[in-house]
Amino acid sequence: MAGHSKWANIKHKKAATDAKRGKIWTRLIKEITVAARMGGGELASNPRLRLAVDKAADANMPKDNVQRAITRGTGGEDGASYEEVRYEGYGIGGAAIIVDCMTDNRVRTVAEVRHAFNKHGGNMGTEGSVAFMFKHCGQFLFAPGVNEDKLMEAALESGAEDVVADDEGGFEVICEPNDFAGVKDALEAAGFKAEVAEIIMKPATETSFTGDDAVKMQKLLDALENLDDVQEIYTNAVIED
Repeated sequence: MAGHSKWANIKHKKAATDAKRGKIWTRLIKEITVAARMGGGELASNPRLRLAVDKAADANMPKDNVQRAITRGTGGEDGASYEEVRYEGYGIGGAAIIVDCMTDNRVRTVAEVRHAFNKHGGNMGTEGSVAFMFKHCGQFLFAPGVNEDKLMEAALESGAEDVVADDEGGFEVICEPNDFAGVKDALEAAGFKAEVAEIIMKPATETSFTGDDAVKMQKLLDALENLDDVQEIYTNAVIED
């Protein structure tokens, strides 16, 4: 993560999220519905559902909306039946991109994703073409100013895999996906509230973009982000300010 402004990127992402809160809610409702359908409606026994509900709370989604999505997922209400599908591809300069979607129509979704890639200088790859460059893990990001020794102690005692400092004085805690809920609880109990806490596909290496290439890469990522069926986008591209 060294070499670029992670905290500027986080602020940009939060601002973008705030600007499209209605769309964020739609995505979270899909995630809550699918998580409840797959693992049941109890937060204590369904870590994926708990993470989705926590994200909904962070996005200020009304509790009634959350409960309706859980009810729909567990069979209490009729609604669209979503399935998860992942597409992989390449951006400017061969940068790796993973696009996770939830859809009720695969034909529509793959056509829209392929069109976005092609229109903005990228191209879709085959299944597995870039996923090997990413690690599925839990990630917690802490802003500069956190007590390193205490965070390190709390993180490692909680079962986290690693704690990494960046050039700006911030910290990243990494854990196995299945350990995410336990690590999150332990860190918060020790007084550490992450700026970002999520389960992600983390790139093994990153590629920085500046100038025209950065503009082109951002346009491609924005085009993918704006598709209704897209839930998450992961890339090894870093857009420099």
